[in-house]
Amino acid sequence: MKRILVLLSLIMILIVSCQTENYVEINEEIIIVELARTDNEIQQGLMFRDNLCDNCGMLFIFNEENKHKFWMKDTKIPLDMIFINSNLEVVDLLYAIPCVEDPCKYYVPSKNSLYVLETNGNEFDNSIIGQKIEMVIE
Repeated sequence: MKRILVLLSLIMILIVSCQTENYVEINEEIIIVELARTDNEIQQGLMFRDNLCDNCGMLFIFNEENKHKFWMKDTKIPLDMIFINSNLEVVDLLYAIPCVEDPCKYYVPSKNSLYVLETNGNEFDNSIIGQKIEMVIE
C-alpha cells in the first residue's frame, strides 16, 4: 500500500511539473506561441530571426486595449499581424513585410486590441476577422 501511495505521489508531481505549451487556436489551426509581455520582449519581437517554424508565432500581450502599432525594422521575414481584443475576437489582420530602408512603415490596426499574434506571412486571410479564438497561456 505504501508503494502505491509513493508511486501515485510521484505521478502527481510529474503531472504538475509538466509545462503546458502556450498556444492560440484560430480557424481550427493551433499556433504554438512565444509570449512577449515585458516592454523589452515587445520591442524585440521577432527581430533578427531568419525564419519562423510552421504553426509557430509570437503573442504580444499588452496591459490595455489600444491601437498598438508595429514596425518591421530588423525583421527579416514577412508576417501576419492578427489583432485580438479582450473578448478574444479577431478585430484586424495586417500583412507586414520586412523593412529594407528607413523610415520603416508603421502597421496600425483599425480597431483596439489587447493581443497581437504574429505568424508567418500569408498564413491567414480576412475571413478570420470577427472570429473568436481560443488561447492557452501561462
